[in-house]
Amino acid sequence: MEITDINSFLKYYGKIKARTRRLFSCIPEDKIEWTFREGKFTIGDQIRHLANIERYMYAENVQLKESKYVGCGIEYAQGLENIIQYYNQKHEESIEIFSKLTNEDLIKKCKTPGNAEITIWKWLRAMVEHEVHHRGQLYLYLSMLGIKTPPMFGLTSEEVIQNSANDNK
Repeated sequence: MEITDINSFLKYYGKIKARTRRLFSCIPEDKIEWTFREGKFTIGDQIRHLANIERYMYAENVQLKESKYVGCGIEYAQGLENIIQYYNQKHEESIEIFSKLTNEDLIKKCKTPGNAEITIWKWLRAMVEHEVHHRGQLYLYLSMLGIKTPPMFGLTSEEVIQNSANDNK
């Protein structure tokens, strides 16, 4: 996907974020700092990471500034409600920055934290891929806890099979 129009990208990205947010209502308060193994991101870390990396890395880099990302620990927000509020706040700050980009800015180059030069529209695409990656981890974490989650696009895999022609057997 090539991003040539910032406004259409922001509309698309809003839908990506909404699908991530849908998972938040599935998270039990007492599991917000749960992890499958010591030393790995907790559920709360995943959400704080998405908030901070979007705001302090991607949003900084597209302004041709260095990354300010320094982590995702509980010092940023504790408790499910506060973490969701933090996620939303950092997203709003990021959107304010992204919405100032012009279509011409999208073809400029920025530097990643690894000091690689990348076209801004490709960096924004990487941000979407990053969000989806961590959303997938949230689905997995919730599955490991036996928590039912909403299907991505309205149907579960089983419902798609049930509604599909079975000629491929």
